[in-house]
This record gives sequence, structure tokens and C-alpha cells, in this order.
Amino acid sequence: MSGDTSANFAKVGICGSGIMGAGLAEVVARAGIDVIVCARTQDGAASMLATVSNSLSKQVSKGKLSEDERSLAISLVRATSSLVDLKDCDLVIESIVEDLDAKRHLFAELDSVINEAAILVTNTSTLAVIEMARMTKRPDRVCGLHFFNPVVIMPLVEIIRPLTASDETIAKVVNFVKACGKDGVHVQDKAGFIVNALLFPYLNNAVRMLESGTASMSDIDTAMMGGCNFPMGPFTLLDLVGIDTSVSILDALYAEFSDDNYQPRPSLRRLVAEGKLGRKTGQGFYTY
Repeated sequence: MSGDTSANFAKVGICGSGIMGAGLAEVVARAGIDVIVCARTQDGAASMLATVSNSLSKQVSKGKLSEDERSLAISLVRATSSLVDLKDCDLVIESIVEDLDAKRHLFAELDSVINEAAILVTNTSTLAVIEMARMTKRPDRVCGLHFFNPVVIMPLVEIIRPLTASDETIAKVVNFVKACGKDGVHVQDKAGFIVNALLFPYLNNAVRMLESGTASMSDIDTAMMGGCNFPMGPFTLLDLVGIDTSVSILDALYAEFSDDNYQPRPSLRRLVAEGKLGRKTGQGFYTY
């Protein structure tokens, strides 16, 4: 835990109390920074706090964190169900559903509530950051920080710079990423950024291969793990990401680039229609 926030932010707000929101809260708190998470409901807020507490306890049991570090981190996290409670934050990270209209609406709300010197950040994995910046009166203080799930483990953060962002804003978030113990990479504001723009054509084409009968699902997964040293195969990864999320990402990429490699395969849309969204629903390509 660094505890050094001299070049960063004294108080960070997070909008969204799901898996990503809880992970972000833990990482920020472990950097020694006060963090407040805004959930839609009090139950959601309580659930997020429990998730963070449980995760920190697991780190202690694994010997990766001391009991004192765990106690300090949990003391730095609090939750609310009111956006107004984020008004004194220096940085606010949006991490809600991957839907542009929902994100644009939230950025407009945040802009009217948060102090005017604060930086607003989206954790979008694919969507155009400029579309959110345009909803504010501070487009120079809006950018993207795409953390990866699980946030506590994954070392990478994509730092997305829309045309409107100032050098000062980017410099501050670069320092914040470093304070969180993450490796930042810089990318322009183009759909999918680096990782998803390269990853999702691969995942989509794995589904195309399955549909064409080239090989079975399990054999494709085994081949990509054994032949490319990937930690998991494409179908296991699609189930982990979420089939619905994967389709949304592919739709956004296709809208931007009009490339057939980004056009979601029929099998993906069929699974979404059937409510088989992957691990989170207990069934996707595989059954859990």
C-alpha cells in the first residue's frame, strides 16, 4: 500500500457498485486514498462493502496483505446511494453498465454535482469517451481509464485520451494509475482501444469457426491454450466476460469500423436471447 497521494487525489468517487466498482474501490483504498462508492440502492452499497471486506480478508489469508494494511484499506472505503455525496471528490470514476445513453446521462448529472475542478473518468471498455465529455462543461477534464476484471489482479489500465482532454488531466490520471500499482498504456479515443479492438475479432472468429464445424468448442479452447499459451480458451473467456457484454462490445466496434470481423455471430445473439449470458447466469457456451 503506497499511502502516498501527494501527486494524485485525496478523495476518489466511484459510480457503480458491481464487481468492477468493488474492485476499483479496493485498489484505490490499498493505494491509501479515501474512496466513496455510489450505488443505486443502500442494499447495493452494503453488498459492495461486504465484497471489498471479503476480498481484503482473502489477501491477508494468502499472505499478500497484513492485518494492519487490511484494516487501513477498509477504513478508507465508504458507500452511498446519493450522487451528492461525491461532490467533494477530486476524481470520479464511472463504472456502470456498458450503455452509451446511460453513461451520457450520468456524466451530465455528475457535472452538475461534482466540484468544477474535479476530473471525471469513464471505465468504458469500448465506447467513445468524447461522447461523455460532450455532456459536461469540463470536457478538458474528462478521459477514460479502462481497468480490467478482476481489478485487484489485472495489472493493465488503458489511459484513453479524447481530443478534448488537457495535458494536465492526462498527467494527473497517469500518476493515479501508478499510485494504484498498475501499468498504464496510452491510446487514442477509438472504439475498443487496444485490447478489445484486437481481442474481440479473435473471440468472434472462434464462434464463426465453431459454427462452420471446423472443430468442437472444447478442442478450440484446448488448442488456443496449448498452442498459444493463453490462460483460457475463447469460449471460456466469452463466458467470463459475459455474452451480453461481448455482443455490446462487438456492436460498438462494428458501428465504428464496419468490419465483418466485428459483426456478432448468430450464436452469440441466440445465447443472449435465451438469457444464457455465461458464468453470471450459470450457463453460456458452458454450464456452470
